Amino acid sequence: MLELSIALPIKVQNGGLFISRGVGRHPTRKLASWEIIFVEKGTLTIQEENTLFAVQAGESLLLWPDRRHVGTEDFPADLRFYWLHFEVELNQPLLPQTFPLAIEQHCCVKDEQYVIALFRQFLSEQEKLQRSMALEMILLLILQQVSISSGYEDKTDEAVAALAWKAKQLIRTQFHLPLSTSQLAKTLHCNADYLGRVFRRTFHLTLTEAIHRQRVRAAEKLLLTDSASLSDVATRCGFNDVGYFRQIFSKHTGLTPAVWKRRYCKEHINSG
Repeated sequence: MLELSIALPIKVQNGGLFISRGVGRHPTRKLASWEIIFVEKGTLTIQEENTLFAVQAGESLLLWPDRRHVGTEDFPADLRFYWLHFEVELNQPLLPQTFPLAIEQHCCVKDEQYVIALFRQFLSEQEKLQRSMALEMILLLILQQVSISSGYEDKTDEAVAALAWKAKQLIRTQFHLPLSTSQLAKTLHCNADYLGRVFRRTFHLTLTEAIHRQRVRAAEKLLLTDSASLSDVATRCGFNDVGYFRQIFSKHTGLTPAVWKRRYCKEHINSG
């Protein structure tokens, strides 16, 4: 956690808005500055040293200086996030009657729209030819919003868990159908980014990962008990593309479907 006072020297470097084109991933970097990130849409997956973060829409992430960070997955096509680099002079003494800001490294922001408005104001101010202290003031307002959001949850724990379990039940029963985060959200009458966030909070995996796991489990059973072709197995488990099915199956089991069937089918029959 970063703790600072508004009396401490703070200096903005630069900021921006990242809009994904569905290609590439966050580069490997180690910077001397702090970086505050706020995700407006989609999920940003990034690792700082040995800690992996999946930053969902409405969440902020604080990257520390002199720590290596790297993107571990390609940018999703719907990803949008704001970023801002800044410096803090942490060895200055606190002045009397100043109020420190305690900033969680990764948290859900309480007032998303206000934070978005602040970042947009920052970008507009940054475009001006003459630099002003407004950049530092806007940054402090952004950090203040993150600070007061620590521990914030936008619904009760019971409501969050209930929504996540409803999504999990739909995945269990409808994995063989065309299924996506947006379709699940539509069925459950909620925002797709919010559903993804509460599902991960409850089960510690993304909706896409949960769908893939359910489909792979079903494929394992079919490969053991059914003589259907690989294409048929893929289709019956919700995969439209055999190549993609192989890729996901291998990722979750460590084996291709064909190798898995050869290794375990005979064992399964003999153990019956």
